[in-house]
Amino acid sequence: MKYLEEFSNPELAARLLDQIRAVTTRRWALMEVCGGQTHSIIRHGIDQLLPDQIEMIHGPGCPVCVTPLEVIDKALEIAARPGVVFCSFGDMLRVPGSSSDLFRVKSAGGDVRVVYSPLDALQLARDNPDRQVVFFGIGFETTAPANAMTVYQAKRLGVTNFSLLVSHVLVPPAIAAIMESPSCRVQGFLGAGHVCSVMGTAEYPPLVEKYRVPIVVTGFEPLDLLEGIRLAVLQLESGRYELENAYRRAVPAEGNPAAMAMLRDVFEVTDRAWRGIGVIPASGWRLSDAYREYDAEARFDVGGIHTDESAICRSGEVLQGLIKPHECAAFGKECTPRNPLGATMVSSEGACAAYYQYRRLELVDNRG
Repeated sequence: MKYLEEFSNPELAARLLDQIRAVTTRRWALMEVCGGQTHSIIRHGIDQLLPDQIEMIHGPGCPVCVTPLEVIDKALEIAARPGVVFCSFGDMLRVPGSSSDLFRVKSAGGDVRVVYSPLDALQLARDNPDRQVVFFGIGFETTAPANAMTVYQAKRLGVTNFSLLVSHVLVPPAIAAIMESPSCRVQGFLGAGHVCSVMGTAEYPPLVEKYRVPIVVTGFEPLDLLEGIRLAVLQLESGRYELENAYRRAVPAEGNPAAMAMLRDVFEVTDRAWRGIGVIPASGWRLSDAYREYDAEARFDVGGIHTDESAICRSGEVLQGLIKPHECAAFGKECTPRNPLGATMVSSEGACAAYYQYRRLELVDNRG
């Protein structure tokens, strides 16, 4: 498939690694924002091939992982109700709530269905006018346009038995929150290419200037990531901090204007809680007044649900880049993909799942 073989070439990867080694004279800590980038880094062993001076810190860019526990519990409450068809992408079904997950709700008789598009859920609502159909709308700027379009279509078609449980979050406020944390060690970022393909790059120069930190928009294949790391290190070594776009084949500076117009129409910015991190101001979306009637949280009156995280799960620290997954005492013991304590062990983009899948069960430190 195009861009898989070309951007996984081991000879070119070796050249990029040589270039990175040649320019690296100090220790640098870089954060890849996106969970897809984390999995690619761990799968291909990129973090172990880099010079010892470069540390990759795994960021909070896994949409399943940052969905708050209380939102999961709201989903479980709605899905268990009679007359409801609860629709979700498959990666949400095993995410643990306080005492259950969507798979258990389904096994207990709830009508929980895996769909491949929010438009599938809208079609279910049209086909079942006597049922309430709810779609679990989570994720970053990447998945939000499809969810916005579905709500727009529901209103245009007059479908009143469809609603959206919204938990959308935004990347730039998360970068600001990371940089303002007293424990922050991040000196440069690899930006999430798919997010920027929707939103463009205009939101990042102010972050670069305010926090004096390089941000390199990067793809997901090995050569994408190595080139992003090379450019970030070059900036750090020369004392520069700029926004660079190393993913121009997918990311225009202006983003996708049609998608952004749809987002502005259907959603409005709001404070949003991130699982394991807390509330980040102006870091999420909710349905705007014109589409508020499609808000499942209001329709099913579940706004009052509040929860507490597991006492032994340290996924919040993993999401903030404060620890690596294997540094949690529960990792691989009480917490496994079959018995997850936190969403970072469930999601296909979670750092804990990546470390478990690719057998990073202990720290390998060659820095002597």
